[in-house]
Amino acid sequence: MDFREDILRLGSFPTTTSRNMSSSSSAFFSANQSPFFSPGSPAGPMSNSDRLEGSRGSISLSTKSCSSSLGLADPQALDMNIRGILSDMSAVSPAGPLDEAEKVEDICLGRQEKLKRQDRRSPLTPSSVSLSSNRLRSCDVFVGLHGRKSSILCFANWLRAELEIQGMSCFISDRSRCRNSRKREVIERAMDISTFGVIILTRKSFRNPYTIEELRFFSSKKNLVPIYFDLGPADCLVRDIVEKKGELWEKHGGELWVLYGGLEKEWTEAVNGLSRVDEWKLEAGEGNWRDCILRAVTLLAMRLGRRSVVERLNKWREKVEKEEFPFPRNENFIGRKKELSELEFILFGDVSGDSERDYFELRARPRRKSLTIGRNKGVLSDERRKEKGKEAVVWKESEKEIEMHGMELSHVENRPKPKTVQKFARRRRSTKILYGKGIACVSGESGIGKTELLLEFAYRYHQRYKMVLWIGGQSRYVRQNYLNLWSFLEVDVGIENGIGKSRIRSFEEHEDSAVLRVRKELMRNIPFLIVIDNLETEKDWWDHKLVMELLPRFGGETHIIISTQLPRVMNMEPLKLSYLSGVEAMQLMQGALTDNHSLAEIDALRTIEEKLGRLTLGLAIVGSILSELPINPSRLLDTINRMPLRDITWNSREGNSLRRNTFLLQLFEVCFSIFDHADGPRSLATRMVQASGWFAPAPVPIPVLTIAAHKIPEKHHSTQCWKKLLHSLTCGCGSSYAKKSEAEAISMLLRFNIARSNTKQGFVYFNDLIKLYARKRATVGASEAMVQAVLNRGSVYDHAEHMWAACFLTLGFGTDPIIVELEVSDLLYFVKEVALPLAVRSFITFSRCGPAMELLRRCTDALEAADQAFVTPVEKWLDRSICWIRPVRTEAQLNPCLWQDLALLRATVLETRAKLMLRGAQFDIADDLIRKAIYIRTSICGEDHQLTVSARETLSKITRLLANAQISSSP
Repeated sequence: MDFREDILRLGSFPTTTSRNMSSSSSAFFSANQSPFFSPGSPAGPMSNSDRLEGSRGSISLSTKSCSSSLGLADPQALDMNIRGILSDMSAVSPAGPLDEAEKVEDICLGRQEKLKRQDRRSPLTPSSVSLSSNRLRSCDVFVGLHGRKSSILCFANWLRAELEIQGMSCFISDRSRCRNSRKREVIERAMDISTFGVIILTRKSFRNPYTIEELRFFSSKKNLVPIYFDLGPADCLVRDIVEKKGELWEKHGGELWVLYGGLEKEWTEAVNGLSRVDEWKLEAGEGNWRDCILRAVTLLAMRLGRRSVVERLNKWREKVEKEEFPFPRNENFIGRKKELSELEFILFGDVSGDSERDYFELRARPRRKSLTIGRNKGVLSDERRKEKGKEAVVWKESEKEIEMHGMELSHVENRPKPKTVQKFARRRRSTKILYGKGIACVSGESGIGKTELLLEFAYRYHQRYKMVLWIGGQSRYVRQNYLNLWSFLEVDVGIENGIGKSRIRSFEEHEDSAVLRVRKELMRNIPFLIVIDNLETEKDWWDHKLVMELLPRFGGETHIIISTQLPRVMNMEPLKLSYLSGVEAMQLMQGALTDNHSLAEIDALRTIEEKLGRLTLGLAIVGSILSELPINPSRLLDTINRMPLRDITWNSREGNSLRRNTFLLQLFEVCFSIFDHADGPRSLATRMVQASGWFAPAPVPIPVLTIAAHKIPEKHHSTQCWKKLLHSLTCGCGSSYAKKSEAEAISMLLRFNIARSNTKQGFVYFNDLIKLYARKRATVGASEAMVQAVLNRGSVYDHAEHMWAACFLTLGFGTDPIIVELEVSDLLYFVKEVALPLAVRSFITFSRCGPAMELLRRCTDALEAADQAFVTPVEKWLDRSICWIRPVRTEAQLNPCLWQDLALLRATVLETRAKLMLRGAQFDIADDLIRKAIYIRTSICGEDHQLTVSARETLSKITRLLANAQISSSP
């Protein structure tokens, strides 16, 4: 069963995939904060019964089962200690996850004094414990680690969260950071009852007495699962460690048991025990975090008998392998070493591995005030508040909602500035690049290589994340692209049925709820990489809300990269992408050529580079032409200069790069001439480019693109007639030729870098500059061909973006004019097969209430306009010749069947709007709409028709809900 079917099972979905961390099915105990407190649980105070109530997934600590090898205290005294900790849990708010050493130290040291003070205030009594001691009996996995390095803490957080999500109870502990004896005793009890012991081993683990003790204990029970972090099984040999053999142990090796006063025999026994673990060979290095964690979870689930978990993980892995990245990796990626290293430093806070050698002149993180990045229109007011010395506002995560908390500023930060500085501070104020906060923004003009940079970074570091989530940033599609992540995150973003409840949510509340569900999944301790490519504006086109409201809070495990042409995003200074160096540009233009060019040819290449504005897109196209054709650079330069330009009218908002760079337009025309020369005038490849300009900014399905290209009319009608006659004579014999021609055209577009391949089978992608030029070329019939192709082969499930694009062209949204005028018969088919299913699916499946209702309203207006034209009297030539015999008639009288279909479809749209209005408590509007539908159906079908009866039942339901709403609102 695929993910879509799993999510549509609304009955079982909340209990299996909602992953409420406060439930017992995902119980997690950390000694770094409180042995019985989960970092994933809600931040607010909770009762003991709410926190510990559960089913089979809950961890059970039995005071009767105790391992003598650990030297535990008296069971009765330990039971009293457990009860004391349990009684304090409701008063102690949890700390964050294991991602900051300061928090861990505060939990282990500072909370101890708080517990003592609370113990003095409230003496222990048996009635204060809401859970009997014999109820806790089992734990699936114990995770032990040692170290404060951010990488190992992030890895441990990810492993723990993944185990919790899959329903395996987990107890994680760094005992070296905990100085509370009572908590250590509880940890030892957890070790005793755990089914498996996962120990994360680093170079410094072998000098930690607690890690050695855990290795010996789980080895004796034959349930040890070692994970070698930046190590390998072959590196963990007693002789090499003691004698400091190799580069690895030269610094961290030696007689390590002496450092903590241990026994050599016990230390040797613990290290040698690793070599006897043959079933578990888990190594976590720089490039395989994801594979290591998923393999560990899969193996643990198999050993625990959780077959459903294994099957779900295998299906998820197969889906990710096919759909994670939008494009294949560019094997010929050139340059950008410094930008890649800086992105790594911005997101992770450090540079490691090969990137450390490639990075130069990194700016140190400046000392500055507490940073506030606004999520609404109150950014300016926040800045004024900080200037006046008031509290800054930061975002913090809660399991149920995102709340605003005040953070006290230090005395230095509250110190007032001189008036001369404050006067102009607001003009110059902008957030500089944040290092280690998990968000990065790359800015640059179109065609300079922003997408290539982000794609290369995602491929290089994808193992540091559970998944790379790629989102198109175009303002009309960005929210829908964000909600499309539901299939990967396994969340339900559909609209909730509030009919029958005490209060029905509004449309805005439904939309916000769907976004919040996705955000909550992204704010867990599982790292994701969100890539928002080509962000057009900071506000959504539909409701003008900030795109930032879609993103998880900064500083968490999930990282965000944004590429844009905007000079500043969210008041942050972006990483401005510069041009390639001269050497890199020459290497890109020369491509696969190995011949050494003469000085004249080198000068020609440099001239081409300068005339192209050093845009990476143009350089790549030039390199493709030189590689594919027997032409030298000087001749190519002469050909481009002699290529005539078309008269194009540009808007003020469009095509700054194209308006300034006429040489790039001439290069595009050279490519089209090459296509026409290879395949004859009006080649299929050229027509594909012309049709691509009207598709949505998303990968285009090749079959739909081919149909649109074939529907573009020819310049000479006689040629078109001969082609139709030839096609009728050859019948179906040309199908194989058509497929061959389609494959050749796509191959030509890919080879010349006009289009790029997509990871989805049967899809191709066009750059925004190429699509803009294709639209401005003003090819006759290209937009109509695109709409007709979507009508013929479009699917609401697979091609929703392009169906929206067809609706924009046909119905006209906002201030955009209607570009494609459809005949009445085509309009009926378009509304019935495209617009209506698209609106219903957007509303029900994605909670896109506003766009769906606007689409249906536009359909109603279009059908009403067509109906008005039908009832308007018309004159035909035949009627004028015999007007003395019969009067002038209307289109409805001339074509009554088509008019009836038009009226009934209009009634169907009105009824659909009325039913959807109920989900948003718009009862008055729903009542008006359904009455219009009833009138139309009664006039055409009659009172007793099934459609009329169904509409009357809907009216009765609306009337009842409207009366209830009036009663509840009355004082």
